[in-house]
Amino acid sequence: MNENPQINFTPLFRTWKKQADIDATSIEAMGRLLADLDKRLYVLNPGGKQLLETSCAEVEKCLGIVPVLEPHQLGDPGFLRDYGVRMAYYAGAMANGIHSEDMVIALGKERLLGFFGAGGLGRERVASALARISAALPHGPYGVNLLHNPGDAEWEMDVVRLCIRHGVKVVEASAYMNLSPAIVYWRAVGLVRNGQGTIEARNRIIAKVSRREVAQHFINPAPEKILSRLVEDGLISAEQAAMAGEVPMADDVTVEANSGGHTDNGVLNCAFPSIAALRDEIADLRGEVFRVRIGAAGGIGNPQAIYAAFAMGAAYVCTGSINQACIEAGTSPQVKALLGRARMDDMAMAPSADMFEIGSKVQVLKGGTMYAMRAQKLYNLYKQYDSLEDIPVAEIASLESGLFQRTLPQVWEDTRQFFQARGNPRMIEAAETHPKKRMALVFQWYLGQSSRWAIAGEKSRAVDYQIWCGPAMGAINEWLRGSPYEPVERRSVVAIADLLMRNAAYLARLGALKHMGLPVPDALYRYRPWAENSAGPSTPPTRHPSPSIGTAPAASPARLENAQP
Repeated sequence: MNENPQINFTPLFRTWKKQADIDATSIEAMGRLLADLDKRLYVLNPGGKQLLETSCAEVEKCLGIVPVLEPHQLGDPGFLRDYGVRMAYYAGAMANGIHSEDMVIALGKERLLGFFGAGGLGRERVASALARISAALPHGPYGVNLLHNPGDAEWEMDVVRLCIRHGVKVVEASAYMNLSPAIVYWRAVGLVRNGQGTIEARNRIIAKVSRREVAQHFINPAPEKILSRLVEDGLISAEQAAMAGEVPMADDVTVEANSGGHTDNGVLNCAFPSIAALRDEIADLRGEVFRVRIGAAGGIGNPQAIYAAFAMGAAYVCTGSINQACIEAGTSPQVKALLGRARMDDMAMAPSADMFEIGSKVQVLKGGTMYAMRAQKLYNLYKQYDSLEDIPVAEIASLESGLFQRTLPQVWEDTRQFFQARGNPRMIEAAETHPKKRMALVFQWYLGQSSRWAIAGEKSRAVDYQIWCGPAMGAINEWLRGSPYEPVERRSVVAIADLLMRNAAYLARLGALKHMGLPVPDALYRYRPWAENSAGPSTPPTRHPSPSIGTAPAASPARLENAQP
């Protein structure tokens, strides 16, 4: 017996057709039918010719069905139910009010979830924003970003108190490495036991994470040590502490990959399955019925990214960078113009203002600004010297005349007044005691101001704009090229959300064809409903004759062919 038989095979050779030979009318008709998302389609096979039809009189000729698939059917229906939204999609927070009140309200009025960017703002500004948003959206949906602030824990707690006062139901927790008393307090104080004895979480949390070790904090219940301290301080009851020990910290965990701002530059199709598996491991270990939903963020800049996220099992998707160019974003027209021209490779990593001393970095736009290079120079000086006095005189002169455009003593005085106004005298005391701390705060003045110059559109500081941005911005610019939404002046946050989700649903319908084993012309993946309809894909398309999908005779050459020798 021959244990290593030789396997004979006949190779298949693929043939290509010239672009001019492709039946554009057929592709357009197919695209329009598939983009009519609320219509079921039948794949028929009369006489060996595969066709798409909207009805099927003879079942024996039906090869398969392309089901109705609308945006609200993508993702986990529990996300829609829990937050009172119409799509498993939310617009993530952008600090310093870039995700503005206008953006939150515009989304909420269309039953979409948005998070006000409270990070970096003073208490009065946050309070004013919440008063306006809660008045405009008394029944939601909306939320507030709770940005971890290890340097000012009292600010974090004050934001939680403001959220409770204004009836906020959900916060987006971001930049956490470990749980803080503020985020645990928010969760625990909203726990109640209903008449059936089931624990209800009135204060919801969507945690944005990029690492397993951070995700586990939010998938598990709150730590007993923090709960005990909150009970001792009289902030929560012993019963609330006991309930908090039974339920996960978060309702949802958003796996954030290559995003703007703070990021690990992760790869979503690696990070998402890992954290989803961690969720399952913890839930199985604890025997929990309630399973934390896992969503996807970072690099969500076109329908393909959204479709891929849902295909991986994401319960929902979250967008970020792309919303910064929308008309409702709380930033300047100058910044929006720069973002509208960004390519996917127009990004750089630069030192962050909030975690400067530990070397934390943020992803920013590098096209049209020198922020990344200048911020890195300051960090290099911080690492090289122990105080401002140690820096060579010539270097100080260069910094004062070019980068700071004022003397360093003036910068320190501005910094000192800032912390006085924020009610944080301990930071001033630390800086006056430790020269290196003072140097860090002086350098952080530039890093902090650079984002404010960008938001305000300070023309004299255009080269110093710090614009948090990820490659998703370049992706959406590329996808919108040639559409009515290419100019940033025409991009509204709701229109972009609908456009992305409708086209993701369209791609899912294409996927249904592929799952039947049918050849799908590549041109269908490039189909753009707005090419003839400036209203975009939200408007139902005009009916066209039923087109061939792949095995029509020579009259319809959009199919791919395999020719055997």
